[in-house]
Amino acid sequence: MPNKNAFVVWFTGLSGTGKTTLAKLLIPHFSKDFPEVEHIDGDELRDLFPEIGFYREDRELHVKRVAHTAALLEKHNVVTITSLISPYESSRKFAHSICKNFFEIYLSTSLEVCEKRDPKGLYLKARSGLIKNFTGIGDVYEAPKNPFLNINTELGSPEEMALTIYRKISLQLGKT
Repeated sequence: MPNKNAFVVWFTGLSGTGKTTLAKLLIPHFSKDFPEVEHIDGDELRDLFPEIGFYREDRELHVKRVAHTAALLEKHNVVTITSLISPYESSRKFAHSICKNFFEIYLSTSLEVCEKRDPKGLYLKARSGLIKNFTGIGDVYEAPKNPFLNINTELGSPEEMALTIYRKISLQLGKT
């Protein structure tokens, strides 16, 4: 019998690594096993809080908001999949500390590939000075030291990666 406790899947990585794409691909997989699955996208939430900038304090507050929301959903037995850069180890550590079952998925795709993808044109804006403190250009990204999974999205299809993530989390939860 699989563990039916909810959990949080926390995608982290530079802009353009595929966090949102993989999160959306995971939803149907987990929906087979759990009645409630939600996706929290950092960019969508940022639109709701336009006062949040790109300074460290702003980013940490943004991650804390997402972490708090994810923890509340998890508490109410909702599987929660987040996708946000969350560039600082301290912020991700906070998220991990308030979520009971936390699976950090680090998308370790190179900056060069992310800049080539640049789906929202953000790297171009950062390089031209229109966006200050952009992660990977004007601000650091602190790679996770011990994520549950480290995936380079240059090395396969999003569908294959989502299935791998689903299988590894299911195995960890005791689902066969």
